[in-house]
Amino acid sequence: MKIVSIFNNKGGVGKTTYMYHIAHLLERRKKTVLLVDLDSQCNLSAYSMFDSDLEKSWKKDRGNSIWNALEPVYERLGDIKKRRPSLINSNYPNLYLIPGDVLLSNFEDTLGNSWTSAKGGSAGDLRVQSAIYRLVLWAAEKVKADIAMLDLGPNLGALNRSALAASNYFIVPMSPDLFSIRGTQNLGSKLVLWNKEWEQCKNSYTGNSIKLPDGKPIFLGYVMQQHNVRKTESGMTKGWSIFGDQVEKAVRDNIINKLQPLGQVHDWGTDFWNIGKIPNLHSLIPYSLNARKPVFDCKAKDGLTGEHITRAKKSIENFTPIVDKLVQVI
Repeated sequence: MKIVSIFNNKGGVGKTTYMYHIAHLLERRKKTVLLVDLDSQCNLSAYSMFDSDLEKSWKKDRGNSIWNALEPVYERLGDIKKRRPSLINSNYPNLYLIPGDVLLSNFEDTLGNSWTSAKGGSAGDLRVQSAIYRLVLWAAEKVKADIAMLDLGPNLGALNRSALAASNYFIVPMSPDLFSIRGTQNLGSKLVLWNKEWEQCKNSYTGNSIKLPDGKPIFLGYVMQQHNVRKTESGMTKGWSIFGDQVEKAVRDNIINKLQPLGQVHDWGTDFWNIGKIPNLHSLIPYSLNARKPVFDCKAKDGLTGEHITRAKKSIENFTPIVDKLVQVI
């Protein structure tokens, strides 16, 4: 079982929509997928579950949200609470979710406060730092998952440090804009630092009762998202191409060149890390959100008419090459 994080420290790049669609295509290929909503905005959970089911996941005594699972660790009253993940939809029998929770932001403080002691080998604080990792491992085993996909919020805080340390791989969705490019500038450097600090945690811990992650997530590549399509060499409008042409260099300079010496970059054999392009799906997304299903599964009964039906069906072509690559590593 592999753990893959979908992450960019710049928000608004469409990472949740991307992850949602990729997960459904993996499920189509007979892979059992566990989704984990680690973004306190809970967009993935809202996309996947109806409000009544989401509210049930938040119930303190019986809920299975990410916060309910981690609250005993936060309170220092126990370890992770083991609750079975939710089946998202009976039409997708191999797709599960650990629902998000706005209260998850509380756990960020605990992770931050316990970090220094964890680096000193404190067992109690390492139990806190590894809680997300151990929860994902348990839940994945419970549903016999082939892959766990973590949806992370747009920041470089303690929560994402813990989630990325728990991951085998990570993918960075990018928009072809100035802010996404700038967002790469501190990402590689931060991952280098976290690698070093996780090594310190592992080397300082002398016990054997806590399973710690390697803390060395491997960069699989980036996905260009939300560009407007045109019949040009780049496939984008001229305006989008201005920044789109700069993305590969920014990723190479700021992520690949820093992580490659640590063995944290996957070699596709192409010297190229753009693993896909997802155009702006515009008005198709609201239908998808309302139906709680991916765009390519939306039909007339979901409100689509005319050209929308054709566009929705063909949208699968944008995601398929990325899924092909993911299947290679899982």
